[in-house]
Amino acid sequence: MSTLKLHNAMWPGLVGKEPGTDHSPISLEHMLDLTVAADVNGRKYDGVDLFIFHPHTDPDGSDDEIRKMADLIASKGLSVGSLVAPVWPGTVGGPAFGSDEDCKNFVLAVEKTCRIARILNEHGVRKSGIIRVDTAGGTADFAKDIAGNTAKVARTFREAGKVAEQFGERIAAEGEICWGGFHSWKAAVDTLEATAMPGVVGFQADLAHTYLYLMGYNAPEAALLKEGYSDDEFWAAYKIMTDALRPWTLDFHVAQNDGSVHGTGSHDKTGRHCRADDPNGKLDIAKCSSYWLQGAAERGIKHICWDGCMFDNAILEDPTTWNAILKAMIDVDNAL
Repeated sequence: MSTLKLHNAMWPGLVGKEPGTDHSPISLEHMLDLTVAADVNGRKYDGVDLFIFHPHTDPDGSDDEIRKMADLIASKGLSVGSLVAPVWPGTVGGPAFGSDEDCKNFVLAVEKTCRIARILNEHGVRKSGIIRVDTAGGTADFAKDIAGNTAKVARTFREAGKVAEQFGERIAAEGEICWGGFHSWKAAVDTLEATAMPGVVGFQADLAHTYLYLMGYNAPEAALLKEGYSDDEFWAAYKIMTDALRPWTLDFHVAQNDGSVHGTGSHDKTGRHCRADDPNGKLDIAKCSSYWLQGAAERGIKHICWDGCMFDNAILEDPTTWNAILKAMIDVDNAL
């Protein structure tokens, strides 16, 4: 029986949201309340993963402000896990293969997040997790100099890794086809090997995004499947991908994907997260998760998180959404 804790992500209340519209940002407290309300046969979410940026969390918030947030989360009976560093342009950071200033700001975003992690750890509300990043730069810019940009990402990641180590933290970079250097499973392996900090800088696997690795979106040369694939072909390809990336995987997102490519702004051409029980979902969530989570404890993974990024507010406000997600996560846990 697995001992993994089940977490809900808070950033679906922020990502893709615009104030003054019908998809306006959802406050952290309301996202916490939606999480707490979910219940499947008496089992509930154990905690949440946070995005360290406004309006949920000020990356420069005072120690007292961060402790107040910790008190709020703890008062709901929840713990904190992984923290998403604000590495993107327009937040704190910049592309990990951008200008010297961009790279410096990327590392600064990690440092600010590590400071907040330390406060949450000392408070006692944070029980597990990593500092999550991605390269924060697009595939078109990355493709202008693949070798040079891979080396630059590796250098930036190493600097960020050194900072994380000083705080007793680890970094995991999300595998998503819209981020240069992690736009395919092969590119992700190349970037992580070039960084050469195993156990400190690793991979964050998301079921929805890594499905598109198989199909070769944004990297046809790395495709492992073609449309119309058989079930046997799928699992053979899945094994190749997970065998390559599992040793690097330090953080894991349960999710579902309907096979379409969707995105807005810097998240262009990326995997569409859909409801756990979406009839168009391509993934056997529990079985796919088991491939990634083999040996999870040995890699320091103590919790898994659901990512419902880009869900409409109407879906996020629907209690049945969270119960379906929680049931899927329980199925993942029971399958291990």
